[in-house]
Amino acid sequence: MSRVTRATKALEQAGVAFTVHSYEYDPHAEQVGMQAADALGEPPARVLKTLMALVDGKPVCVIVPSDREVSMKKLAAAFGGKSAQMMKPPDAERLSGHKVGGISPFGQMRRPRAAIEEQAMAHDLVYINGGQRGLQVRLSPRDAAKVLEAVVAPVVA
Repeated sequence: MSRVTRATKALEQAGVAFTVHSYEYDPHAEQVGMQAADALGEPPARVLKTLMALVDGKPVCVIVPSDREVSMKKLAAAFGGKSAQMMKPPDAERLSGHKVGGISPFGQMRRPRAAIEEQAMAHDLVYINGGQRGLQVRLSPRDAAKVLEAVVAPVVA
């Protein structure tokens, strides 16, 4: 497994401090984010999952704790939209340039607007996918929000 991805390159170019952590990815896991948290020995609140959605038909990236679900109503509100829905996996892969299970908000082909669940800001360090299955980057959630120019808002149900 390569520890250098478009995501890690984007973080390096942005001057963000991060560390890379790999784990045994289980393609059959029911919840990929929870499996990552378990494999890393971290609480699910610190291991954030990256999801691709549509707000008023426009793509967005939403980053939430791996044990939480996104509220479509709150997600739409975070972007000043009327409605939100999850993106279909093939569309998410095509837009992000990453495979499902390895979607990172960093280094995407075309960077969509991003939102980070405000609860994530309570942690000094969080894990976010590093651009491939079984690879996480550990960094400050404030640095992640800054480099993504993300909206920090309550987006979980």
